[in-house]
Amino acid sequence: MKTELKQILQQVSGIDGVPSGAYSFRINGISELHNNSENTEIVKKLDRAGIDVVVKANTKGELIHIPTLIDESGLDDLVYNDFFIGENSEVHIIAGCGIHNDGLHATQHSGIHTFYVGKNAKVKYEEKHYGQGTGTGNKIISPQTVIHLAEGSTLEIDSAQIDGVDYTKRLTKATIGDNASLITKEVILTTKSQTAYTDFHIELDGQNSSASIVSRSVAKGQSKQFFYSVINGNNKCQGHSACDAIIMDHATVKAVPDVTANHVDAQLIHEAAIGKIAGNQITKLMSLGLSYEEAEQEIVAAFLR
Repeated sequence: MKTELKQILQQVSGIDGVPSGAYSFRINGISELHNNSENTEIVKKLDRAGIDVVVKANTKGELIHIPTLIDESGLDDLVYNDFFIGENSEVHIIAGCGIHNDGLHATQHSGIHTFYVGKNAKVKYEEKHYGQGTGTGNKIISPQTVIHLAEGSTLEIDSAQIDGVDYTKRLTKATIGDNASLITKEVILTTKSQTAYTDFHIELDGQNSSASIVSRSVAKGQSKQFFYSVINGNNKCQGHSACDAIIMDHATVKAVPDVTANHVDAQLIHEAAIGKIAGNQITKLMSLGLSYEEAEQEIVAAFLR
């Protein structure tokens, strides 16, 4: 694996080589590395680009890696990944996309992921998006996630856009069944003239279903961020959406809540807080010997953890 690919693999997955267990590496639009485990089968699709990840029922402690790595300038990569999680399983999936672009042309990855989470199954899904390179071509990552949660199941999503992505449009749609829960936390950093859109559409259909949607972001330079969150409470349920953002320089942040209760026992909350770094926080850190820039960086890093 080339040096640049190893660099972005480390950034998005925290590994520097081929892991143990089940994995599928997508490199420059091709499924290059592939392995199954005793309880997880990864099958390449025959009708379009992508894979089916099938986890057996009652699987416990399964770790699956599915990174996407690109260092080819001008590549426009579209992939469909479907996850079929068996009943009573406990699975940890580490995904993510890294782009290295030294060229003049835009490089784009669009991953369409669909989750079918079985009864009483628990899934943790981690993804990081990262861009680097000396070229002038944009680095674009636009994921779409479709979620179907069966009775008693839980899906926890940790998503982070850590650096270097010029444009992203992130769409998540979820249908949540009886006693099922969706927990998502996203962290986004934009700088320069970068743009980030986040759009959630959540249907709380099941009795005692729940959803927690939390976004924490920092917008610097002349970047723009847009956060949209739609939660429909269609049964006895609980829904919570929160957008917390730090705005700096000449950036723009917009948060648009949309909560609708279609049932008398639906409990829905939306919170949004957008503002600059408080001056007293800077002053306190500078009194400990940090420069203004160092204090600012420390506050931003802590906020995005």
